[in-house]
Amino acid sequence: SSSQFFEGDFVSLSCEEDDSSAGWTLRRNTSKQQRTQCGDGWGETAGFSCNLTFMMLHDSGVYWCESREGPISNMVNLTVTGGSVILQSPVLPVMEGDDVTLLCKTKTTPSNLPAVFFKDGVFIGNEATGHMTIQHVSRSDEGLYKCDISSHGESPSSWITVTDKHTTTPPPTSTPPPTFALFLVLRVLLPVELVSVVVLLVFLVVLVRRCVHRKSEGETQNSEFYMLWCVCSLIYIFIIFRFISC
Repeated sequence: SSSQFFEGDFVSLSCEEDDSSAGWTLRRNTSKQQRTQCGDGWGETAGFSCNLTFMMLHDSGVYWCESREGPISNMVNLTVTGGSVILQSPVLPVMEGDDVTLLCKTKTTPSNLPAVFFKDGVFIGNEATGHMTIQHVSRSDEGLYKCDISSHGESPSSWITVTDKHTTTPPPTSTPPPTFALFLVLRVLLPVELVSVVVLLVFLVVLVRRCVHRKSEGETQNSEFYMLWCVCSLIYIFIIFRFISC
């Protein structure tokens, strides 16, 4: 819920993925140590969590989870202050359209004191209860935020990241026109090759019957011519329908 802490706060960190933390290691980079894991001079391992029972100024740094296979989680920047004011703001990136609440909090007094809020060093509001809600955030709301409570001091700055809101929509479906749909059905049920074969068989039957009929009537003269004419006709028809089928 916050990336800022008072010195002496208790903090528990954990790596989570689909309700399972097996195979993940919590690491950090600070001004004194690089890529050290929980239990290696800082923090205490408790199951899948890493507990920092008393936050110190030198615990400020970048924290992340790392798996054995190599992938790492989002990195979060945690800040420990010795002052009396912190700003509670989202640690992880927020999505466009969401509401974001900022809380200016003191260490020893109630957290409903009037506070002034700033973004990138520019005044953005004065809230009597110390709470500020940014409604329907957009990418323009991304930036460095801090707050100030009179007579108590100013908080450290924290960066708020805003990410695009990805919406999953099914691809549009289009219904082919009836004529095209009928063509597809006929093309599947009656391929062009089948039509060509059927027509060729019909012409073959007609030509053979014609040639046989002429021979049965005794027209032996020019019989070779008729046979050649039949063969050439079949070849011609076959070529034509092969061209059509292509």
